[in-house]
Amino acid sequence: MKNKTRPGLPTQAQILQFIETSDVPAGKREIAKAFGLTAQEKIALKAMLKDMADEGLIDGAPGRAFHKMGGLPKVTVLRVADVDDGGNVWAVPDRWEAETPPPRLRVRERKRGALGIGERILARTEEAGNGWIAHPMKVLAKASEQVLGVLRREGERFWLTGVEKKDRREFPVSDTGGAEAGDLVMTEMTGRPPRISVRVVQRLGDPFAPRSFSLIAIHKLGIPDVFTADTLDEAARVSQQPLGDDREDLTHLPIVAIDPADARDHDDAVWAAPDDDPANAGGWQAVVAIADVSFYVRPGSEIDREARRRGNSVYFPDRVVPMLPEILSAEVCSLKEGEDRAALVCHLRVGKSGALKSWRFTRARVRIAANLAYEDAQAIADTFLPGTGRGTVGEANGGGGLPQTMSSEDAPLHHPADGPPPRAGEELKESLRHLWACWRALAKARDAREPLDLDLPERRVVLDETGRIMSVAPRERLDAHRLIEDYMIAANVAAAKALEAKKAPVMYRVHEPPSREKLVALKEYLETFDVPLALGQVIRPATFNHVLDRVGDADFRPQVMEQVLRTQTQAYYAPANQGHFGLSLGSYAHFTSPIRRYADLLVHRSLVSAYRLGEGGLGQTDAAAMDVIGETISGLERRAMEAERDTIDRYVAAYLAEKVGETLSARITGVQNYGFFATVEGIGGDGLMPVRDLGGEYFRFDEAARKLVGEQTGEEYTLGQRIDLRLAEANPVSGALRFELPGGKGAAPGPRHVGSGRKDRVIKHRGRPANVRHQGKRR
Repeated sequence: MKNKTRPGLPTQAQILQFIETSDVPAGKREIAKAFGLTAQEKIALKAMLKDMADEGLIDGAPGRAFHKMGGLPKVTVLRVADVDDGGNVWAVPDRWEAETPPPRLRVRERKRGALGIGERILARTEEAGNGWIAHPMKVLAKASEQVLGVLRREGERFWLTGVEKKDRREFPVSDTGGAEAGDLVMTEMTGRPPRISVRVVQRLGDPFAPRSFSLIAIHKLGIPDVFTADTLDEAARVSQQPLGDDREDLTHLPIVAIDPADARDHDDAVWAAPDDDPANAGGWQAVVAIADVSFYVRPGSEIDREARRRGNSVYFPDRVVPMLPEILSAEVCSLKEGEDRAALVCHLRVGKSGALKSWRFTRARVRIAANLAYEDAQAIADTFLPGTGRGTVGEANGGGGLPQTMSSEDAPLHHPADGPPPRAGEELKESLRHLWACWRALAKARDAREPLDLDLPERRVVLDETGRIMSVAPRERLDAHRLIEDYMIAANVAAAKALEAKKAPVMYRVHEPPSREKLVALKEYLETFDVPLALGQVIRPATFNHVLDRVGDADFRPQVMEQVLRTQTQAYYAPANQGHFGLSLGSYAHFTSPIRRYADLLVHRSLVSAYRLGEGGLGQTDAAAMDVIGETISGLERRAMEAERDTIDRYVAAYLAEKVGETLSARITGVQNYGFFATVEGIGGDGLMPVRDLGGEYFRFDEAARKLVGEQTGEEYTLGQRIDLRLAEANPVSGALRFELPGGKGAAPGPRHVGSGRKDRVIKHRGRPANVRHQGKRR
């Protein structure tokens, strides 16, 4: 065994490290031997392992070996979940209690075709690259694999159409379980290839009914959406806790909460005023008040265990699946106007240049002066500030000045589309006036550090009271949004640095620089537009900003911006600080949203412990397991993002279903050898334009330039290109769109053949379409 440790009872962190690095299954005997434990220490070890299992740090494997929760035992039972068109067998753990989605393992069969869906195997697992491989040892009794889909009737037979965009297979239904055609159902797969069928085990209702699209994502991804009775009872009990008399009283400050108009909860509120300290002349005092969730949700409680299992709240257009029970998330913890609330407050001293001079954290009692929508806060600010706040105040100008082409006399005070400006008392106006003035300083500091500046619109789905779709459009970006973002970033930085100063555990929000491989790919792509990218320099966020500055307002700006985004790494949570590349910050943690993010709750608890602010601090168990918790909640965040994205796509597809057959303005968002993907301008939703429908001409796939090129005409379809396309299909259940050329399948301008006259069908053969030749990356 390669692990060598010092004798004596190990810590939880040492046990986790041993289990993870051991080259044999690690049971109690192996752990005791590795650490040289005495008979008395073995008894203590047994109790420690039980505690770690109860706390979700480790899990037991067959034979009483242990593995880290969220990982895989070296020998375990797997269930065959899929056999793809290429005959590859994929399996998932038969037992999975971690909060992250179960990993999928590729099974290396001894005899091809021997395993069918639902088969259970005892297998040796091996981590390879970015995935896992399973080596079967023994076939066990059979289980079942579940598939979510919609029933379709064809004559006397029923078929199941899955909800996955990428999987267009249909399965025959052996037992409908009383469900009818058109119902959304959960099914179990049975049989072996090629005779695989499904039987209905749960009827979920009409997939096209209002508020059903989010239900598809919830069931598909296994998102917990029902709290246990014990959790709800505990939440009702702790919500009655008095705030106590040992809190700093800030009820006299006109603190305001600025949120989306449809916000379900209110984590944060802000206040600022000029600093009267001569040592900070021209500077500001600011308060960022955050809901004191750690006061109500204590480590190890039922609510805490459920919050960690969820990791974060999930926001859909038609509902929210909260991390905390509603009595806490939407009531007691939510910072509501006129109500006394418990807050963990970050007191900031902001210099004239926008630099953070100092910070301190207290537990306080706050009384919010107003809950304002972003649009209302902006409208009030427009009555005393020049500019409309609708993109006229550029980020490069610090967010506080006028564009060079507009004078203060010409600047409109309020956008007419919003109706008359909201009325506000003088105290509220003065509060907002100070908030905006302090923000100008913060914006200066932000611009000086040059974070990544990508203007990527967010889609907003508006529903009526019955849940029907009213509109789908980009969400407008106001200065009020930027203002709140910059206050939150300042508080997040202060939290990270405050914990570092105390040498306390920090759950950092990490965003690493792009990999060398992705930078090389971006360089090759930019060369197709004659835009240089020197890789010999130190790559900073400003490097990408300068690329976009060189591109200017060129037609290909959207595709360059898209490619810059794809070059970035995905942010995650971890206790080891790697900095935040995108924000150009050395230390960064999430502090400002503990109602909806478990990472923020951990940071609150660490602050409470480090600064001795009372009960509800970070326990030793969690402090020792921050690595594991970070991996878990990062995975749960990705699951929530996938659920939210998929649901928006379904709503967009439902909205566009009434436009099938119409020609729409679109932009190409991805190019592959089998066709290109496009999104409808101003609405969103990705759809496929299959290369087989581009006509009889051969198309060469230029991977480096991300484009398809016609060999006869030279016609190009390239990433970011604007193009008119006919919407051929919109499937609200899967969220998938399919496009054709405006004249129909295979249509083209000029003398080229228009349409093939053949019946529309799904191409079943694998591999590249016949009219595409591949050109690899340029070297």
